[in-house]
Amino acid sequence: MARYEFSTHRLFVEAPLAPEARIPLTPEAFNYLAHVLRMPEGGRLMVFNSRDGEFEATFHLLGRKAGAVRLRVQTRLQDRPGRITLAFAPLKSARLEYLVQKAVEMGAARMVPVLTRRTQMRGLKPEKLRAWAIEAAEQCGILSLPEIAPEMTLDAFLDLQATDSVLIFCDEEAQTSDPVAVLRQVDPAGPLTLLIGPEGGFDESERLRLLARKNVIRLSLGPRILRADTAAVAGLAALQIALGDWRAD
Repeated sequence: MARYEFSTHRLFVEAPLAPEARIPLTPEAFNYLAHVLRMPEGGRLMVFNSRDGEFEATFHLLGRKAGAVRLRVQTRLQDRPGRITLAFAPLKSARLEYLVQKAVEMGAARMVPVLTRRTQMRGLKPEKLRAWAIEAAEQCGILSLPEIAPEMTLDAFLDLQATDSVLIFCDEEAQTSDPVAVLRQVDPAGPLTLLIGPEGGFDESERLRLLARKNVIRLSLGPRILRADTAAVAGLAALQIALGDWRAD
């Protein structure tokens, strides 16, 4: 099967996928295909649902305001989700959208909004985060959407972490060192959680609580101060290089 076909539009659906299945479109999906893309009757697209792989499909009108897609053949098998959880302090909307989309592109399997003392935004809407994640997956040929956890406090987040799991938190106060070399000392087989603090960083009481836990790595991302959304991308890249699916082995 092809690795990825860049020239064909992709659509995420919630329904189960199987050859020859007909899937009615939501009003939003119909509007996107019929009015934004101006897809003709019988137009070709790729469909995925984050469970059953990817299928070639055709678009069909069911009237002026409704439509469906008819699935044909499976073009890609469902891949296994990654093992990296990205925990992050919520940001303002434009920065947050960037963070979510890049986390999807970088292979995060789970995303957790974490409220710290210096967090700028609270009361996130999970459906908005999911919409951004779907958009990124549609555009980049990704088959597995990340799980998006409810917003929680840092204390609640830490209480839910298994004592034997590895927690990596990026800290501008950490001693500057090679982040990839530091991460390669971690057992590459277990689950990994990357925690990115807010603009302004963790306060001292939060830093001390993090450092008091077992299996915690305090990670520097270099000599320059990064914005929180940039730090998320840099941290995920370092994790994928050192322990994730960017490794040659």
